[in-house]
Amino acid sequence: MFVNGDIRQVKMNIRNSCREIRRQMAGEEKERADRQIFNRVINLWKYRECQTLLVYVSSDIEVDTRRLIEDALKRGKRVAVPRCVEGTREMEFYYITSFDDLEKGTFGILEPIREKCEKFEDYSNGLCIIPALTFDEQGYRLGFGKGYYDRFLSAFKGETAGLCYERCMNKELPRGRFDRRADVVVTDKRVISQG
Repeated sequence: MFVNGDIRQVKMNIRNSCREIRRQMAGEEKERADRQIFNRVINLWKYRECQTLLVYVSSDIEVDTRRLIEDALKRGKRVAVPRCVEGTREMEFYYITSFDDLEKGTFGILEPIREKCEKFEDYSNGLCIIPALTFDEQGYRLGFGKGYYDRFLSAFKGETAGLCYERCMNKELPRGRFDRRADVVVTDKRVISQG
């Protein structure tokens, strides 16, 4: 597919388009879509069966994950949230027990307070909720371009689920040989399973 031209420019154009779609979503439309995605996620067997949920704390233009974090904690799951490692493009996950365990960190995103939280060490299992601006039908993602999740997912051996608004889905995205696709992608309209 993406043979001609600069792949970085193609990715940048897709990112800009998806950011704009998300910025233009009316509040009630976003709330409705977030609720539909949440309901689909909590009905996934991967979610119901997992004991550890690795999940980002959403920003304003991302699919809401706060409701999911609250639900997982109520169900007695262990919830691990990413924290960027200063001076690198790496991130580490830490278990939280409430939103009080979070502080504003890199990029103004809520991250675990390292001194209050236990570090997540077992990369062999759990369900990781993956953020992205867009996913394609095969489960590949295009994130915000910093590479944090790409690096983390190269070592993570558990299950993965991507969250995306249906309006931001793409038929096919440019990808590299090291890109890992999500096991399942959940939108406000459907669940796309790769397994």
